[in-house]
Amino acid sequence: MPVARWIRRLCIAAVLLCFGVVVLGAYVRLTAAGLGCPDWPGCYGELTPAGAQHSPGAQAAYANRPLEPGKAWREMIHRYAVGTLSVLVVLIAALAIGTRRQRLLSVPYALVLLAILIVQALLGMLTVTWQLNPLIVTLHLLFGMTTLGLLWWLTLSRPHGSWGAPASAWRLTLVGFAALAVQIALGGWTSSNYADVACPDFPTCQAAWWPHADFRRAFVLWHSLNINYEGGVLDNPARVAIHFTHRLGALVTTVALSLAALAVLRARGPAGARAAAWAVLTALALQLLIGVSMVLRAFPLWLATAHTAGAALLLLATLALLRSLRSQRAMSTPLEARAGDERRAGIC
Repeated sequence: MPVARWIRRLCIAAVLLCFGVVVLGAYVRLTAAGLGCPDWPGCYGELTPAGAQHSPGAQAAYANRPLEPGKAWREMIHRYAVGTLSVLVVLIAALAIGTRRQRLLSVPYALVLLAILIVQALLGMLTVTWQLNPLIVTLHLLFGMTTLGLLWWLTLSRPHGSWGAPASAWRLTLVGFAALAVQIALGGWTSSNYADVACPDFPTCQAAWWPHADFRRAFVLWHSLNINYEGGVLDNPARVAIHFTHRLGALVTTVALSLAALAVLRARGPAGARAAAWAVLTALALQLLIGVSMVLRAFPLWLATAHTAGAALLLLATLALLRSLRSQRAMSTPLEARAGDERRAGIC
């Protein structure tokens, strides 16, 4: 069906664009360009940084933050990409509603995706107007990853056949996914509090296996609206606590996802499930390599940006593994009923 092909193409395009938006957002944050345009959605009241450059009056309105064209362009390119992604999501939602009788796409699912994108746009605005508040920046990353995950889940096809994954593999994969979600949140908290360089050595941190750290202040979620958080406001022991917790989270996530992938491989399931398990192990190894190299090479920009890209790839691989497994319910459901469930799910 031509409409079904168009929906699938839109889903794939949205996944690729959303991946680019997540990585570009990390690049903007890491280059201190998050406040390159101090207003939203424009830039110094203009549609482009070029317009702001030729508008002295617009710059005068933000005299405390002079225009830096490079940072402004990075911030606005990210916003343009988000705007394009928004158009694709709106099209997907419109097609879901327009083809609801054919059940090509779940209307509630598409509307949830649209609602999350709206929340993400609101968080993008608050990121600027609340001057890089760490909680908002972290939530902005989490909702960006959530959008990417939902689009990817929408794009994946349900596996066919009668194989049911062992319940232990399913549970381990869910635990690994939960650990990964917490680890992504910790990564956002580390970045938004500028705690990346708090542990400049590896495998120790501050030349100690358990460094001096202030865990009490490290995870205070809210401080004040009247603070410019650019560069961070926490003292070094609190930043050490954040970074060290992120490392411990990496260890937990590595163990959980490795056990899940190995359980699937040991079960000798269909090729799709085995491929997804190998993808998880590959993405996990890549992300660990990037993380360790980032510390040993003194946090170069390209590796720090690649670290976010690696987290996104690991998320996609983990979701693909989840998608390839059967839950206990699916294992006990007749094949005809499962086929009906798949049609009602409305997957691209």
